[in-house]
Amino acid sequence: MPSIALERSDVIVGVDTHKDEHVAVAIDGLGGSLDEPRFFAANPAGYVDMLVWAEAIGEVHGFGVEGCGSYGSGLAKFLRRHDQTVREVARPPRKGERRLSGKSDAIDAEHAARVLLSGEGSATPKLADGQIEAIRLVKIARDTAVKGHSTAIITLKAVLVTASDELRVQLEPLTSHKLVLACVELDTGGDIADPEVAMRTTLACLARRWLTLHEEIKTHTAHLKALTQAAAPEMLNRFGIGFDSTAEMLVTAGDNTDRIRSEAAFAKLCGACPVQAGSGKTSGRHRLNRGGNRQSNAALYRIVIVRMRWHPPTIAYVERRTEQGLTKKDIIRCLKRFVAREIYHLLPEPSTPSAAPANNHRSTT
Repeated sequence: MPSIALERSDVIVGVDTHKDEHVAVAIDGLGGSLDEPRFFAANPAGYVDMLVWAEAIGEVHGFGVEGCGSYGSGLAKFLRRHDQTVREVARPPRKGERRLSGKSDAIDAEHAARVLLSGEGSATPKLADGQIEAIRLVKIARDTAVKGHSTAIITLKAVLVTASDELRVQLEPLTSHKLVLACVELDTGGDIADPEVAMRTTLACLARRWLTLHEEIKTHTAHLKALTQAAAPEMLNRFGIGFDSTAEMLVTAGDNTDRIRSEAAFAKLCGACPVQAGSGKTSGRHRLNRGGNRQSNAALYRIVIVRMRWHPPTIAYVERRTEQGLTKKDIIRCLKRFVAREIYHLLPEPSTPSAAPANNHRSTT
């Protein structure tokens, strides 16, 4: 959305989003301020007031909204339903720009508007209203249950270390599942002030928690497998790509996969592309990309490790590149880039096209 295509009469709105209140700033197509910063409630009534205010100033060219995946989600959906162009704008860095210009909600909102005006640093937000949004939510429930599941058994074993010798001799030799079942059956009767009673009660509580989360994980896993199979069956059929990695990749792309313009852009989104690092007499040098979505980057890593162990074409590639002098780390980085390219072409087509400009649509080549 470059400013060269705009006129002074065009209105660009930047929004700094918060839990209870959003702050909006309007500028014209040449970057001039049009009104004082306005504060709107973060609810449907506030969204209506913001849109009425913006349209009263002039023809609205677009909204630059911070945090479209969190506090700005409701506003972004509302604006899209009213045929407004919405772009997600990254928050300004804490160092550099903020150090020079200060920090306030109005300054952040103006920053969002100017980023949208420049055409740099903004992106089409995820629609978050389709099947992949359902996958994201189920995955959140499963991931947190898995984390709690691991914490429960680790804590149980750590507590058991301080138990009486008789209890340790009885329980420590058992496997994790048998240990949990044995702890559930412990006698918890008696005065809780007695350390032995408190020990048995704690072990029994942790064991019951583990069993509850164990059953919950089974339910979430069944739902996630069904959802990923329906959304991306071809991806699931590829070697080394399980339902959890498929879910992570789909969540990274979003429901409107056409917002990702090319496989190179998808690789960058996953942090799997090299970053140029040349300067002065040093040219052609690249460094590791430590940006992007780290969860999807970790999923790529898991896929690569499985293929390096069991996938014959990948094993042959590793042997060839090793003979050429590449280290194992370098080979893994190359393979992650290849897998990102493969997954990009397996992403499902969006059910509803996004409002991205034509030259930003997902490439089919």
